[in-house]
Amino acid sequence: QVQLVQSGGGLVQPGGSLRLSCAFSGSMFRFYTMGWYRVAPGTQRELVARISSISSTNYVDSVKGRFTISRDNGKNTVYLQMNNLKPEDTAVYYCNARSGSSSDYWGQGTQVTVSA
Repeated sequence: QVQLVQSGGGLVQPGGSLRLSCAFSGSMFRFYTMGWYRVAPGTQRELVARISSISSTNYVDSVKGRFTISRDNGKNTVYLQMNNLKPEDTAVYYCNARSGSSSDYWGQGTQVTVSA
């Protein structure tokens, strides 16, 4: 059974940086597509960034050039480096692991608040 445990997040001023981590427990991490999603108050869940098993990446337009997703297959961990944070980045961020149509797992969520 796959479990995802998130760490990082917190309160940061505009222009600041944070790094989120997501540790994957289970086998076959390297075959999973890993993603970061966020839910802001009053909005629907949004895909922020995704990295495939061959490390191809894609980002929502609003974070391009500021956020970087990466994975370490030796540590079974995916990261989201967030730079130049803006108040509109405030949300609960969720890690996701997906493989095929039947394997879909979520982390517990972590709050990111960008405020002066």
